[in-house]
Amino acid sequence: MNIGNLIEGRASSAIVTCTVDQTMRDVVALLAERRIGALPVMEEGRVAGIFSERDVLYCLAKDGAAALDRPVREAMTAPAITVDRMTEIDGALALMTRRRIRHLPVLDGETLCGFISIGDLVKSKIDQVEHEAAQMRQYIQTA
Repeated sequence: MNIGNLIEGRASSAIVTCTVDQTMRDVVALLAERRIGALPVMEEGRVAGIFSERDVLYCLAKDGAAALDRPVREAMTAPAITVDRMTEIDGALALMTRRRIRHLPVLDGETLCGFISIGDLVKSKIDQVEHEAAQMRQYIQTA
């Protein structure tokens, strides 16, 4: 299964994003309000980076509360590591593990069409294993 199958039916308009010029304070409030850990940072219609809880912590540890009034561009992780719709789930999991990240923007060319978390991928793998186990049980029962 690939990422395209995973995000099928999700509206790209539902992806929560911010811009490079928004303050970290505003984006932290957005993360808290939406109860999410990260979001894509957009600039001129393209993904410029990712802003996550980790970015907030690193900035606060380094510069204190004053960092919250700076633009997201100063704290985001850039460039963003991305995947496309054809990327296999296992490949995306391996990439996330190797790069020690938990979120991936999904691009169609240069256009953001999805945003997935490691939780999305793990759930997909669990669903696949459960489906295969059910098929095996059915096969054994009919054999």
